[in-house]
Amino acid sequence: MLHKIRGVVLKTTLYSESSVVVQVFTDKFGIQSYLINGVKKPKAKIPMNILQPLHLLEMVVYHKLNTQIQRVTEARPSPVFKSIPYQVIKNTMVQFLNEVLYKSIRQQHTDENLFDFIYNAISWFDETAEPGINFHLAFLLKLSRFLGFAPHVQTRNDQQFFDLQEGDFTSIQPVHLNFIDQKHASYFLQLFATPFEKINEIKLDNATRRFLLDKILVYYALHTASFGQIKSHQVLEDVLS
Repeated sequence: MLHKIRGVVLKTTLYSESSVVVQVFTDKFGIQSYLINGVKKPKAKIPMNILQPLHLLEMVVYHKLNTQIQRVTEARPSPVFKSIPYQVIKNTMVQFLNEVLYKSIRQQHTDENLFDFIYNAISWFDETAEPGINFHLAFLLKLSRFLGFAPHVQTRNDQQFFDLQEGDFTSIQPVHLNFIDQKHASYFLQLFATPFEKINEIKLDNATRRFLLDKILVYYALHTASFGQIKSHQVLEDVLS
């Protein structure tokens, strides 16, 4: 049976000389793998350039239960990116976020709230004129809400430390090293709570941005099974320096 769906590209793997298998997070079926033939041909019906990390697609697909690789009949970008492929900061940031998402999302079932958050956030990021050097930090903190480990906000003024293991603010410095101190915890909370449209109003120097990114990745590793190491964040930090 044919289905019209929307998707976010997570990973593309060569399958043969002219075919690929694309892992896509879809609005209707969660993560699915799709075989796409002829992507490298000059007049490919579905060209390779629309299958890049976090590209947003409209697709017409076959969906069979208990089938590991599904089939695609149509795929087109929706929307067509205007800036992400062409701006170094945006493109590098999307490559990094794609790696985190690929290691974080496990759903092979419908999760429309998670899908809509990712789809709308990436669409906004492409459309905004500013490069958005805080976008990756805010995106990951907001994403944690949909993955089930959103930070609990402060309930008392004396709660100055954020415990990454517990996901909570505390008035006492944790005995372990997985925490954020008073100065940085304030930025952590602002990035979580501030709408994307206003995140560039949060003024961070490069050292603070790097520190927060490292702590956010620790936070993900503590709360995501088999998260492993992220390889692309150093490239991102070099680009933002």
